[in-house]
Amino acid sequence: MTVEQLISFARGAPSLDIVDIEGLKAAAGRAFDADPAGVTGYGTSVGYPPLRTWIADKHGVDVDQVLVTNGSLQADAFLFQHLVRPGDPVVVERPTYDRTLLNLQRSGGELHPVTIQPDGVDTDELGKLLESGVRPKLAHIIPNFQNPAGVTLSLEKRQALLDLAAEYDFTIFEDDPYADVRFRGEPLPSMLSLDRRGSVVHASSFTKTVCPGVRVGYLVGPAPLIADIAREATNLYISPGMVAQAIVHQFCLNGDLERSIATVSSALGDRAAALATALRTHIPEARFTEPNGGYFLWVELPQNVHVDRLAPAAAERGVTVVKGSDFLVEGGQHALRLAYSGVTVDQIDEGVRRLADAIQAVRR
Repeated sequence: MTVEQLISFARGAPSLDIVDIEGLKAAAGRAFDADPAGVTGYGTSVGYPPLRTWIADKHGVDVDQVLVTNGSLQADAFLFQHLVRPGDPVVVERPTYDRTLLNLQRSGGELHPVTIQPDGVDTDELGKLLESGVRPKLAHIIPNFQNPAGVTLSLEKRQALLDLAAEYDFTIFEDDPYADVRFRGEPLPSMLSLDRRGSVVHASSFTKTVCPGVRVGYLVGPAPLIADIAREATNLYISPGMVAQAIVHQFCLNGDLERSIATVSSALGDRAAALATALRTHIPEARFTEPNGGYFLWVELPQNVHVDRLAPAAAERGVTVVKGSDFLVEGGQHALRLAYSGVTVDQIDEGVRRLADAIQAVRR
């Protein structure tokens, strides 16, 4: 393998070899055969009705609690636009998804980062923040295989968050696109399923289980909230993409989704294990929590390694990474997010070797 062959730990997307191309082609044919008028028409702002029903059944909710969107990032944007006004306090995880930070900052939200621990957000720290008088409009939480930290919120902390939301009257935004991509351990119940007070709005996506190109995500929440957002969506785009949503629906109906999840989870489990082994071998001073699923691993490096210098040095050696500072309001200058979803096992060791060489070159 030569340096000219780029190895990318930057993008959280599956490599082509684990995308079910044939299954998607067949699902597309079935979608047009089964419902040509529904596939080719405008549709409604709540999304393709049969897929909306399938999602409602998956989560055990009424269909009027579901809105299907063009990817989960658009679902996020709809919710932020509806709930967050300039100056509203918003709790975010530290670190958290970079585009979440961007969208919340654009909305004018006053961000309050709360530390991530190996078992998820520090609910004691959040409790102290609330006791200090901060009254957030919502708390954005990625509970499973968090992006970028890779950690999973414990059952105890899920319940603690629900209790805090009830006591202090804020919405928990459960942003959960990775839940099905588990390769180790047992799944935990969603906060949506544990919620008895209407405190949770849940978002997910088929990007990680089908493929990124379908751009199909969704929101699940209280019916009045979903109806309000649906009216806003109508004014924005009349309807999301019916073709993609109908293909995803057929993919789900035929058992293809379960097979795709099994393929993706198995491959990513191998890749995550290979990445952890390579880091321990080539960068033994790196600190990280090995994930049980998802796409990402968060690496803390020594204080004499600054990622503003490391990222370009790594790129010169043919390996790309994302700086930890991209995922924080402040800090992260000695951290990286490594995505193992788009690299094969045989690329991982070489990529980490190159990263280790770049670290040695930029140490102070």
